[in-house]
Formats: sequence, structure tokens, C-alpha cells
Amino acid sequence: MHHTPHVRELTDDDATAAWHLGRTAFGSDPQPPPPPTTTPGTTRYGAFDHTGRLIGKAVDLHHDQWWDGHTVAAADIASVAVTPEARGRGVARALLTTLLRGAHDRGAAISALFPTVAAPYRACGWETAGTLRTVDLPTALLTRHQPSPHLTVRPGTPADLTAVDELHTHTTRHRRGLLARTGPLHEHHRARHTTGNTLPYDGLTLVEHHGHLIGYAGWNRRDGYGDQGTLTIEDLTATTADAARELVGILASWHSVAPTLRLTLLPGDPLTPHLPVEKAREHAQDTWMHRPVDVTRAIRDRGWPAHLHGTTTFTLDDPLADWNTGTWHLEITNGNADLRRTTAPADLHLTVRGFALLYTGTATARTIAQAGLLHHPAGTDPAPLDLLAAGGPAQLGDYF
Repeated sequence: MHHTPHVRELTDDDATAAWHLGRTAFGSDPQPPPPPTTTPGTTRYGAFDHTGRLIGKAVDLHHDQWWDGHTVAAADIASVAVTPEARGRGVARALLTTLLRGAHDRGAAISALFPTVAAPYRACGWETAGTLRTVDLPTALLTRHQPSPHLTVRPGTPADLTAVDELHTHTTRHRRGLLARTGPLHEHHRARHTTGNTLPYDGLTLVEHHGHLIGYAGWNRRDGYGDQGTLTIEDLTATTADAARELVGILASWHSVAPTLRLTLLPGDPLTPHLPVEKAREHAQDTWMHRPVDVTRAIRDRGWPAHLHGTTTFTLDDPLADWNTGTWHLEITNGNADLRRTTAPADLHLTVRGFALLYTGTATARTIAQAGLLHHPAGTDPAPLDLLAAGGPAQLGDYF
């Protein structure tokens, strides 16, 4: 007999069962479970069967994402797992429905996740919006040059992490979708290093100009010093071409002991123009998905191009988040947007997955209509909905 699972927030009393479920689902090595802890900026949900046994779990990460100079509250999702005996019985849907409602109640506007399989998330309104691409480059092919005399290069310490976060903010705030280094969850992770006087990676290289940080690389050193030696760049940015060239030159100096440089490349990254990307080999591609939690907040709270002006009316269908369902009037002007309910007739009928594709700049109205995610009468032009996509493509630069 099939029973509807009971979903609630997990407590410390559930920690051991949740750990065992995660270890089984994700194939981690057996080891004693960690002691129960509450992590700030997270909400953990569990699904229980009629006997009270934990059969599924999911975590809401209270992130902020940058969208054209504004931070937008996100419910980013991680650690979704269901016991094998309960799969295909609506457990994940029940978990995500409760998670979305909780995220809405706490003020979240949008949600992203990295799926192991897309179909269950598509069924709940998320849609594929991009790929986090990690590549390998031959370190020997990086450009080596004389150090710039007007720049200072030095190893970073835990005391420099605040400046690193500030520079990260400076270089990401104008983009779309990248995680902001703000909020209780980030502060919790950062405090572990600052109070413990440790770095979050093996090494941190800083580039400064007259005492001001203008570039950095956080890196991990792995796999010995033979042919498999790898330098993995975990965190990297530069604010000037000189800083970018200096960092590339420093990375090139590893060629004798780390033949492979591994890093994540984002379109428009300040380092990419200085790297031999034509020699890049794919190491990993992690697809990410997106959906709105609250469409009014998602539209209102982000930035929009200042030159953009327009209006459109559409209906939206969101089976898991009924507060999003209805007919809406969108107006964008002078870098701001407003989305309000309306009783006016609408010829454009948008699914929540179609909304996600437009909001992230992944597709146009015509292409999502061709995919069956937007419906309209014959002869109706769907292009007015391209207002939602006008900000340009979103990106994610952090795996979670």
C-alpha cells in the first residue's frame, strides 16, 4: 500500500539517519557519522514513511545570487536523496514542494540546483539553464613573462580572506546568477577559516598594486609531481589585464611539477583572454537548473538593463508553487521591473520551466514555444516575452 510521505524539517535527532541515507545515495566511504550540528543559513528537510523511517532528504541553501548589481535571495538545493525502495513514489516531489513553500515563506525569490538526473526536477518546475565547465590546460603552454615591477605578488593568509571576498564581489556583482559571498551560510564557512587561522585551499596567491588587491588565485595541489601532477584553481579573479597576466605567469611557473592546470572557465572571465583555451580538454561538465520560487520577487529584486523599456501580459502555470500561478502584467523601465496580477486577457501562456529559461537568458520566447513551454494562438507574436531574457545569460561558478 502506498502512503503519502510526511515531510518536515530535520533535527539533530535525525542526523545519523540522514548521514546514512546520504552515504548510501552518493557512494561515500563508510565512516562514523559526524556529530549533530546546525549549520546557519541552511534548512534541512526529511520525508518519512508511515512507520517514521527517513526515506528522503533535501537541503535548502540560503544563498544570494548576483543579478545586475542586486542580490536576489535564493533557495539553492543540495543533497537530495531518496532510499531505493521509495523511489518513483513521489517522495522527491513531496520534499521539493515543502522546500519551495518554506523557501517562499522565508523570502526566497529563485532556486538553482545541480541535478544527478534532470527528469524529477523538470517535473517539479526546474529547467536546465547552463553548464559549469571545468577544463584541463597544459601548464607548459601558459605564457611566461617577466614579473611586472609595479605589482607586488605575495602568498595570502587567512587575514586576507575578507579582501578576497571584497574583490570577488567587485568582479561578480554586475553578472547574473553567480553566488554572492554574503549571508549566514557564507559567514559560517568563512569563520571556520578565520578563527582557525587556515585557508580554504592549499595556497593563496595575491597580486597587489600600491597595497590594493587587484587579483588572486586560490589553489589546491594534488597528484604528486610526475605526469599526473595537477594544480587545481578553486578561486580566481583579476581586475586588470596586468593582474591577469601576472597570475597567468605565476601559474605557468608550475609547469615542471604540475603539468596540468585545472580550472573553471566562465564566458567573460578576465583570465580567459590570457589562456591558451584552444588547448583546453574537458575535465567535467556539471549541468545546472533554475526556477522561480516567487516570480514577483524574482522580477522586482534583480537589476535590469537601464536602456530596456517594455510591457507584456502573460499567464503562468506553476503546479508546485500556486502563488506563482495566474495572469501577470510585466513592466520594465529605467533598470527596474514590476510584475503585478491583472484581470486583462493574455494570449501568451507560459509554463514555469519556460519562465526559468527566459529569466536566465537561456532561450527566447520563440524557442521555448517550439519546445512546448510557451503556448499562444496562431498568428500571435511571442516576442514581447523576450523582455524576461533581456538581461543576458546567467552563469553559475560554484558547485554546491
